[in-house]
Formats: sequence, structure tokens, C-alpha cells
Amino acid sequence: MPKSGKEQASWQRLLPLGFELFGAVLGFSLLGFWIDRRYDTRPWGLLVCVVLGLVGGLYNLIRVSLSVLNPPHDPKAGDSGDDRQR
Repeated sequence: MPKSGKEQASWQRLLPLGFELFGAVLGFSLLGFWIDRRYDTRPWGLLVCVVLGLVGGLYNLIRVSLSVLNPPHDPKAGDSGDDRQR
């Protein structure tokens, strides 16, 4: 059975996250390498920038993943917002 458009859109939002994480780490690594060569701070520039790239990339990965798993509540959908069981 084909998936609904909403389901398909949610998993398609997750596809590029690996590339975004890789890009963040690679970009910050290159920046750290440049800082080390420019200011002769080996290896601290590279280490700090790799950590910043990992933190930023993982933050983005977790943020987007959680937004796909828990979409915002739509008050117009007719739900009272009271999810407690009676």
C-alpha cells in the first residue's frame, strides 16, 4: 500500500541529515586546519573546530529528527488538546 504524502514527506526530510552532519564536520575541520596553519596553533584549532562541527551537526540532526517524529500540534484539527486517559 502506498504511503501517504505526509508520511513520505517526513522520511524524505531525514535523508540529507547524514550529509549535513558530514558537511558540518568537514567545514569546521577545514577551518581548524586553516587556523592552525595561519596562527601556528597545532593541533588546537583543528581539535576545537572538529568538536564544534560535531556538536553543531548533531544538534541539527537531533532537532530535525525530533520535529519529524513529533510534529507540532494543530489546534484546527478538532482535538481538544487533552491527551489524558480517563
